[in-house]
Amino acid sequence: MLKSFLSENEIEAGCDEAGRGCIAGPVCAAAVILSKDFYHPFLNDSKVLSEKKRYELRPIIESNAISFGVAFLDAEEIDKMNILKASLTAMHHSLDQLSVTPTHVLIDGNRFIPYKKIKHTCIVKGDSLFASIAAASILAKTYRDDFMNEIHNQFPMYHWNQNKGYPTALHRSAVLKHGLSIYHRKTFACFPKLNT
Repeated sequence: MLKSFLSENEIEAGCDEAGRGCIAGPVCAAAVILSKDFYHPFLNDSKVLSEKKRYELRPIIESNAISFGVAFLDAEEIDKMNILKASLTAMHHSLDQLSVTPTHVLIDGNRFIPYKKIKHTCIVKGDSLFASIAAASILAKTYRDDFMNEIHNQFPMYHWNQNKGYPTALHRSAVLKHGLSIYHRKTFACFPKLNT
């Protein structure tokens, strides 16, 4: 069962991102503040939930959250600053959107750039430990998937409706055949390795 909070007396925002390991598309981050008594039996790390469950949970999270924010950084920005900094910057942008200022930010992972002098705690696998981070992981994942499904209509040859920009064999072979799109991350290893 997920923990409702780390510190009972803090206004905690859980923060997570989706899309770091992709070769195409943006990185998406979300921040969520939940009430201390929020509970849903299916809430968990987005990676262990089915797509159907993630989309069922999204409106539940959004309607019950005290506040939430979602932010994207596109491929061009990722190439300019590197994926780690882009992910952390997207987290900052998602925190900027909160209508309630948190007093403590819970970050999924082991790295963060301090945000507005608000204290933070990095938690490895936090999305499987804390409800607010799990909620953020679901929002980040579903909003990013929506974006990838949308741009798939522009570039159906890359099969983004299936791979969501991750470097599957089919995606890499499509890159080899059609070249890079405007949504590909040019600093990433997008092409398949060819046997010489």
